[in-house]
Amino acid sequence: MNYPAPSPELDLGLIFPFELDQFQKDAIASLNAGRSVVVCAPTGSGKTLVGEYAIYRALSRGKRVFYTTPLKALSNQKLRDFREKFGFEQVGLLTGDASINRDAPILVMTTEIFRNMLYGTPIGQVGISLVDVEAVVLDECHYMNDRQRGTVWEESIIYCPREVQLVALSATVANSDQLTDWLNRVHGPTDLIYSDFRPVPLEFHFCNPKGLFPLLNDEKTKINPRLTNRGKRRQGDRGKAGRPEAPSLSYTLSHLQQRDMLPAIYFIFSRRGCDKAVEEVGDLWLVDNDESQILRRQIDEFLSRNPEAGRSGQIAPLYRGIAAHHAGILPAWKVLVEELFQQGLIKVVFATETLAAGINMPARTTVISTLSKRTDTGHRLLNASEFLQMAGRAGRRGMDKQGHVVTLQTPFEGAKEAAYLATSKPDPLVSQFTPSYGMVLNLLQTHTLEQAKELIERSFGQYMATLHLRPDYDEIAEIQAQLAQLQEQIAAVDENELAIYEKLRQRLKVERQLLKTLQEQAQEDKQEQLAMMLSFAVSGTLLSLKGKNITVSSPVTAVLVGKSPGSGQAPYLVCLGNDNRWYVATTSDVVELYAELPRVEVPPDILPPPEMPLKPGQSRRGNEQTFAIAQCIPDTQESAYMSPEVAEQLSRVTAIQEQLENHPLHQSGNAATFFKRRARYVELEAELEQLQTQVEQQSQRHWEEFLNLITILQHFGCLDNLVPTHLGQIAAAIRGENELWLGLALASGELDQLDPHHLAAVIAALVTETPRPDTKVNFELSSEVDQAWSRLQPIRRSVLKVQYRHGVALPVGLENRYINLIALVEQWALGMEWPELCDSTTLDEGDVVRILRRSLDLLSQIPHVPNIPNSLQRNAYRAMQLIDRFPVNEVVE
Repeated sequence: MNYPAPSPELDLGLIFPFELDQFQKDAIASLNAGRSVVVCAPTGSGKTLVGEYAIYRALSRGKRVFYTTPLKALSNQKLRDFREKFGFEQVGLLTGDASINRDAPILVMTTEIFRNMLYGTPIGQVGISLVDVEAVVLDECHYMNDRQRGTVWEESIIYCPREVQLVALSATVANSDQLTDWLNRVHGPTDLIYSDFRPVPLEFHFCNPKGLFPLLNDEKTKINPRLTNRGKRRQGDRGKAGRPEAPSLSYTLSHLQQRDMLPAIYFIFSRRGCDKAVEEVGDLWLVDNDESQILRRQIDEFLSRNPEAGRSGQIAPLYRGIAAHHAGILPAWKVLVEELFQQGLIKVVFATETLAAGINMPARTTVISTLSKRTDTGHRLLNASEFLQMAGRAGRRGMDKQGHVVTLQTPFEGAKEAAYLATSKPDPLVSQFTPSYGMVLNLLQTHTLEQAKELIERSFGQYMATLHLRPDYDEIAEIQAQLAQLQEQIAAVDENELAIYEKLRQRLKVERQLLKTLQEQAQEDKQEQLAMMLSFAVSGTLLSLKGKNITVSSPVTAVLVGKSPGSGQAPYLVCLGNDNRWYVATTSDVVELYAELPRVEVPPDILPPPEMPLKPGQSRRGNEQTFAIAQCIPDTQESAYMSPEVAEQLSRVTAIQEQLENHPLHQSGNAATFFKRRARYVELEAELEQLQTQVEQQSQRHWEEFLNLITILQHFGCLDNLVPTHLGQIAAAIRGENELWLGLALASGELDQLDPHHLAAVIAALVTETPRPDTKVNFELSSEVDQAWSRLQPIRRSVLKVQYRHGVALPVGLENRYINLIALVEQWALGMEWPELCDSTTLDEGDVVRILRRSLDLLSQIPHVPNIPNSLQRNAYRAMQLIDRFPVNEVVE
């Protein structure tokens, strides 16, 4: 292939013989200006063209381009596409499983491989691996949101040398400006190229048992008024438990076929659901005679090459233009489905949402069968980005004038939820940055602790945390300004005068407290005296009432009329007040007893009203007879008697109070203001300290995680004075979810003499994820593997225990109760045929491949890991050869 002669800018008309969209022109202009770009545009809008321009330009200058993707399958697809576009010899591939033409000018790889290459070079420097690399394309950059892979993207951007241009291609996200600003800070000048224009516009539909309807109104802003639930639905529209019915698969497909809306991707959020759908409609013919002949020829050719790859129950439907696509299917079969779909030969693919993540399979229509999904944290509605990612697969550029998105009625979601998602804006990128053992060890091999901290602080996670904490930083600044102002006002008061005044205040406080104590003590003595006197009091005795049972504003003078049995030893007192009211009181309600005054004559026939209960707190109005008696009760006041101790203490308090009031600070009238300011100062200081602690914890979260990993690595002897030891170098050379665990296992000596097929099985146990609880395997594990795994258990338990202590939750191999699962790997390594292997487990074929490939990935690393015995390296290589056969090996044509 002939490329344009080297020049700063290429003739776009020669490269792209069609009119470019404005965002594509803007991105190319930024690249030509030597700037990196973040290209945010909808799925199917032509973002890849910007990456292709970077490739054309690099080739014209004799330079190289790395093209990274998040998935091996997508990398393989790009390899095929670029070979066709740029020439077979111009393109190479690097994944965990394959290394093809790795010195080619266009090198396609997974983003993880790119990050691993950067680990081998001091950060920011162009090492051997990046010589002559002009640009790195980060396809599907919104994968930074991915919980498992997100960290890899951030590391790749942080570690990439500034002189290498980055071309970040992303679906539309809410905070693309923040992503661009972060790239400007950590990598270099970067332009945001944003477009919400879709070359093939989308039309949203809603399907229920009555038919297929427009989902939105004419303005595309709200739900179609015809779909709003006005009035009650007829009972015939409802299914079990009175819930709305979903349209059947055949009903939905017939509508799509009648309206010429095929081919379609029909999203179903479970593998089993996809397979059942194929089974349900597999008898339908969705292709014409010509398409049927082409399909038969290609499928038969594939099956002749790969007889074991034919999927049971899926071959006949494939001849009719119907297929399933999910992680449980053999990769080779999935590639066949993808290629046939791209040719327009398959009319409907029932797929899980993983198909929406980057694989190039555009369709005229996407059908989203349900608007909610089951997750680790429960059932939830799809978020906007998930919905838009699937919807964005609709509409083939250059083939369709319009793409169609069909949402379905379900028993739980209807048109309201569909319209909400169809009119929602994309979600923002959320950083998933999480330090790992491998990151710690690789950084400390070439960097100081201070340099490592600087790199951690350059993460997008740290950038977002800083943005998130900006209101807190503003509040801290505001509190500090208030404190400075208060400090200035407080400092204006003379310190000596303040000390004297403060001493008087404290002394007055102490003396008042003592006065209160003496008064309470005197009151207690008085109550005891009154209680004793009341026990001898007779009718006609004068007393003063006020207490919890006598709710009056001032004491009432009353005459004792009689006593009633009380609840305790003391009787209740029945009294008549000089206000001509009857009262029932207790001894604690008597504030004074006037024994020195003459008794009032109370006739013996005077009784309280019969309707008044003789209980404390009861009160009734008297009559004319009692009025005459009340008139005879003198208007006495509570005794002002004070004990000598109380009087003396009151005198002291008064004297100090006078000194305080005569002090200049009090005389100036600023005393109250001053102490309010000082109290506010103390309050603000405490508030500031609490806020600063919170901010420090949040802003330093990633660094704290990094330090926790260092502590754990030191505990296991992987670091000596922050320098990786032999054991640390082993762990640093491994790529996995828990490099410490893998390094300890490889260095333990327990694997050194295992035969290759036994080694393969134990390696599988080190890296395999916990399967579904109902998973079954009909093989027995050999005693050699069982014993080797048992000997590793003390290490596993120790890692789990230390990680738990430091709040680290990285996986540590397969749980013991599922250990029989790895018998699959042992049998495969012993040469068992694929059909027999899959017939002996409840796992899907794709899951079996995944277990074998994860094992193969670690086995392929072992021969290159330093400081481990040659015997282990040799056996790992032999085990790799035993496992790496179809359909496990990555076949790239």
